[in-house]
Amino acid sequence: MTARRRTRSPGHVSHVSSHAPHGHAPHGQSPLRTVQVLGGGSAGSSVHVRSLTSGLVARGVRVTVCAPAETDRAYDFTGAGADHVPVPRRHDPASVAALRTACADADLVHAHGLHAALRASLALSGRRVPLVVTWHTRPSAEGARDRLLRVLERRVARTASVVLGSSSDLVDRARSRGARDARLSAVALPARRGGAADEHAERLRPKARAELGTVDRPLLMAVGSLDRHRGHDTLLDATRAWRRLDPVPLLVIAGEGPLRGALQRRIEDEGLPVRLIGRRDDIGELLAAADLALLPGFPEARPLLAQEALHARVPLVAADTGGITDLVGDAAELVPHGDPEALAEAVTALLADPVRCERLKDRGTRQAATWPTEDDTVAQVLSVYDELTRPWPLHRAPGL
Repeated sequence: MTARRRTRSPGHVSHVSSHAPHGHAPHGQSPLRTVQVLGGGSAGSSVHVRSLTSGLVARGVRVTVCAPAETDRAYDFTGAGADHVPVPRRHDPASVAALRTACADADLVHAHGLHAALRASLALSGRRVPLVVTWHTRPSAEGARDRLLRVLERRVARTASVVLGSSSDLVDRARSRGARDARLSAVALPARRGGAADEHAERLRPKARAELGTVDRPLLMAVGSLDRHRGHDTLLDATRAWRRLDPVPLLVIAGEGPLRGALQRRIEDEGLPVRLIGRRDDIGELLAAADLALLPGFPEARPLLAQEALHARVPLVAADTGGITDLVGDAAELVPHGDPEALAEAVTALLADPVRCERLKDRGTRQAATWPTEDDTVAQVLSVYDELTRPWPLHRAPGL
């Protein structure tokens, strides 16, 4: 993206070259100012915003991240060079007013997720500031709540200047909701450190397995918040079949959420080989120690666990939902969504077939090499920003 001098009203800033050295804008120009808006943020969207922020700042773009305080503590947007404005995940007037103030001198606002986009559209009401929206997941609901979600999606899709979908089904969904411009987005997993980091993880493998009580039994790993639509009931149903295996595999679920109490009671009442280990900051080490990774079916377009499993060469069994097929291709065992018998059969078959596991590992390595890099992601986003913030020719008004 090349630098352009823009005629702007006082207080606005000029465009920035994506090739500006050392994070500085070209001489005589001020950097583009963007505001990134997150709600509670799934792990995938929060990691994406952290990575995107780092890349934008490195290219001379000023970035403000509006997100709950706990999200900044977890993902350290300020450490990536952004300003952080704490905005709760609410739609009340105070939260919208805080967001409106944060966006006061923005050249462009980029919201991630449906609820963040809705708040951003409210905050920008009456202002001619471009709004980019990235849809990372497809919300799941039933009955009246599903109808409400459709209304909200239509409002967001029609308000946004551009909707970026992290999978083809999300792009189609945005178009069906009335988006004037919907595109497939390059969403990259942050680059793995490799080398010494991989060797370190391998050294920690025996320790991690000992801590979890799986020295002499298979370790199955799932990660995700303990709430509805994450598929944890399907997982627990599937473990019944694993109890007949010798040795009995242990399923470890990392994450917290409102269903923890109910899930723990079920585990104890039914004697299921499952451990809930809460929220962890060493998921990479735990995953590297696992024999299989399980993704039971949250409709996320690019599930973080799926990406990390393929990078870590851990065979993946996943429900065929959302954009998972686009993401993993033939590098995972895909089973019907909500089918515990199929999930149990796939896991049992893989544990008994080390050759098949090695084949999946190799396919995973090749598949991961096809995914967009962080540079690809930043370049695409900057290209979109450039389109939306370049000046209109004097003889042509917007929309004509």
